Amino acid sequence: MPVERRRSTDGRIARGERTRDAIVAAHTELLREGVLKPTAKHLAERAGISLRTVWLNFNDLEALLRATTAFWLGADAELRLPVESGLALPDRIDRYCEQRTARLENLAPAARSAALGEPFSTALKMSRQAHIQRSLDDLEVTFAPELDAGGAEREVLLKTLFIATSWPSWITLRDDFGLDIDDATTVMRRSLTSLLA
Repeated sequence: MPVERRRSTDGRIARGERTRDAIVAAHTELLREGVLKPTAKHLAERAGISLRTVWLNFNDLEALLRATTAFWLGADAELRLPVESGLALPDRIDRYCEQRTARLENLAPAARSAALGEPFSTALKMSRQAHIQRSLDDLEVTFAPELDAGGAEREVLLKTLFIATSWPSWITLRDDFGLDIDDATTVMRRSLTSLLA
């Protein structure tokens, strides 16, 4: 391929990637602002592109949701730090709850939006399963000694720990009970302490 043609192709690819990134950024911003079901028109206006350009870059809603859920999984991964299982249990509980709180609050806009579309979207269902597995993995690492000591009850304990630190539990504390972040984190910490003591 001649150099000029290759540069032209590379430029188009780079522009396409920038446009897709702008659309995902627009979607993210709108969710953070509380627009739980942004339309393609909203995305186009926020990204400064035409409505047609949205659908030229994402063939359908599922393609767009795959891109946006990948963004949120990446954002969550940046906040994910292993908690050493060799630390004293109270320290592990504190570190785990502090990190889990930050991650849940970060994911809150996407989780609220996903709840509306998940029954109709494979991308959203897959994203939810990825977050669930990531949380289970984190609990397995952080509380390995206590889980291993659980014997036949190990899986029950793991699932109970998951429920105590899950998004549905968090949103119940925050929205239904009206707790602020600190008070909701206190409930999470006390739940883990009770379960693991």
